[in-house]
Amino acid sequence: MWYLYIIRCADNSLYTGITKDVSRRMAEHNLKTGCNYTRARTPVELVYQESHPTRSSALKREIRIKQWPRAKKLDLIDG
Repeated sequence: MWYLYIIRCADNSLYTGITKDVSRRMAEHNLKTGCNYTRARTPVELVYQESHPTRSSALKREIRIKQWPRAKKLDLIDG
């Protein structure tokens, strides 16, 4: 199972990614080993996740969400 996730960074920006293990990935982001974007924006908190059966479907969803404006991402997070 693959997961799409959105995290809120310390500067209130949003970061979207995919992983097979959300808790491990969150720990990596907060330990500043996750990715360049979040290294300077820790701590981060998980605000949204959804499961996908394949890496391909999670990646397609990630690409689509990354194209959205911030307001639409916040609507998704808020349900």
